[in-house]
Amino acid sequence: MDPSGQLNEYTESKEMSKDVVCMGLGRVPAGEQRCRFLAVCLADNTVRILSLDPSDCLSPLSMQALPAAPESICVLDMSTQSDSKEEGEGGLYLNIGLQNGVLLRTVLDKVTGDLPDTRTRYLGTRPVKVFRIQMQGSEAVLAMTSRSWLSYWYQNRFHLTPLSYESLEYASGFSSEQCPEGIVAISANTLRILALEKLGAVFNQVSTPLQYTPRRFVISPETSSLVIIETDHNAYTAETTQQRKQQMAEEMVEAAGDEQQELAAEVAAAFLSEDLPDSQFGAPKAGKGLWASNITMLNTSTWQTAHTINLEQNEAAFSIAVCKFAGQGEQQFVLVGVGKDLILNPRSHSGGSIHCYKILNNQLELVHKTPVDDIPGAICQFQGRVLISVGKLLRIYDLGKKKMLRKCENKAIPNYITNIMTMGHRVYVTDVQESFHFVRYKRQENQLIVFADDTHPRWITAACKLDCDTLAGADKFGNVTVIRLPTDVSDDVDEDPTGTKALWDRGLLNGATQKAACSVNFHVGEVITCLQKSTLIPGGSESLVYTTLSGGIGMLVPFTTNEDYEFMQHLEMHMRSELPPLCGRDHMSYRSTYYPIKNVIDGDLCEMYSSLDISKQKSIAGELDRNPSEVSKKLEDIRTRYAF
Repeated sequence: MDPSGQLNEYTESKEMSKDVVCMGLGRVPAGEQRCRFLAVCLADNTVRILSLDPSDCLSPLSMQALPAAPESICVLDMSTQSDSKEEGEGGLYLNIGLQNGVLLRTVLDKVTGDLPDTRTRYLGTRPVKVFRIQMQGSEAVLAMTSRSWLSYWYQNRFHLTPLSYESLEYASGFSSEQCPEGIVAISANTLRILALEKLGAVFNQVSTPLQYTPRRFVISPETSSLVIIETDHNAYTAETTQQRKQQMAEEMVEAAGDEQQELAAEVAAAFLSEDLPDSQFGAPKAGKGLWASNITMLNTSTWQTAHTINLEQNEAAFSIAVCKFAGQGEQQFVLVGVGKDLILNPRSHSGGSIHCYKILNNQLELVHKTPVDDIPGAICQFQGRVLISVGKLLRIYDLGKKKMLRKCENKAIPNYITNIMTMGHRVYVTDVQESFHFVRYKRQENQLIVFADDTHPRWITAACKLDCDTLAGADKFGNVTVIRLPTDVSDDVDEDPTGTKALWDRGLLNGATQKAACSVNFHVGEVITCLQKSTLIPGGSESLVYTTLSGGIGMLVPFTTNEDYEFMQHLEMHMRSELPPLCGRDHMSYRSTYYPIKNVIDGDLCEMYSSLDISKQKSIAGELDRNPSEVSKKLEDIRTRYAF
């Protein structure tokens, strides 16, 4: 376009060495007549940057090889967001979707057209198509593969987040009065107009209301249904609530005089017919020592309740497990540990029971109930039978026709068992106050023998086994701990029923003869309710995911190389001095509130690097012998290896 506004065709043409697969042209910057660069992807798996300046039009400026065949390309000008960034990083970004499902994001130098910094991310199984859209007044990239992803700039760093929507094929930006920043997209044979909500939310959630507080759940492997135990203290069951209302109505009538009997009867009838939902008006408070509980089977495809079993008043479900028993084929059973008349403080109860249900067509059918002396706190399948904790007793049960049959018992756990995990012939038991216990089951002698335990008392609330010698646990004070058995520890130990062993061979610290060593200590600051070793993204590495009582979700990730560990350790050290806490408390002191921090780098603190002033970023990067873009890339690589 010349100064008069006329379009003139450039007479010369550029002959490329291979077929052109796709091209990308950025938007024309404000106050200019043309975009500076043209990006071209060729069939020889290369991307080339060509100049569009009239003096050297279509002359090559730079070239970069691609790891796979290109599918689509998009050039974004994000200079409005990157004004505070260093000059070498630029405001132009080249996004290339590859046919192997990988998205490449490369910085495009505004002056020279060089491609200095490239980041890669695996998105899905299908070739990646990239489209430019408007988001929060700036440009963003919508990448489409087996699922759709949004790449955008927020709080001084890039975010790449999956969309909670069905798979799309093509898309474009769309703007109207009703939808200023929308997307028009094609899915199968339908045309859709979308608007993105909750930008920045990492997780998609589906909420299903339950009657009581959910305590634990298990997944039925065959039906993929959730079996949830719900328990509330200081609550009535639905049946008891109706009985109490009937009793109160009768008391109204009795308390009225002879002249007001008719009026009192009308008031009582209106009271009985009135239905006040607990979700709006709150549930009636039953009082201390009164429990309400039920067992719910939830269909995960429709998120509808398939079956509900209401327990009796003052019966509270505390543990659940899905089991298969030897001799029962592939039939699945659900075992639920129930306590009766439990008073928390001072602790008292009238025993417990183990309810055995059979799963048939998404329904739970009661097989039998087995009374026990204490509350079953944990249940776990073990070698065709089941391990059940009864208070502080660890027992092995088998399925009988009329009740569960006790086969073996261990009385060495000091207080109350909260969790049981197994691997091979080993059993890992957590105590409510005394941390972990390592137990070996000897089938020939039919014995459960504690061969190792921890040296520190820990009030365990969640636990997860990492391998046969390593356990991760969290306590009620907000600490995460990983303990590991030393290499010289042996589980081939014998029990001493006679008590004639020497005193010095009876154990250390009134416990087992062998002790586990602590590998990791870290204070999270919130009560952790669940620990799980999991993979959050396709093709990602395993990490330790935790959830907290206040609704937070976090993760601990392992370092794969010593170089990464040393880099993050030095970065954390600089961040402690450059970004002290607002209230003046020492960062290391906080993370070591109960136990000294050990072998953990605070990733939350290191992620604050991109929010620092550019001068501080350059100063820290100089101390690390890097530039700020390399530090940001390192942080992003570590994060995207495990999560978004």
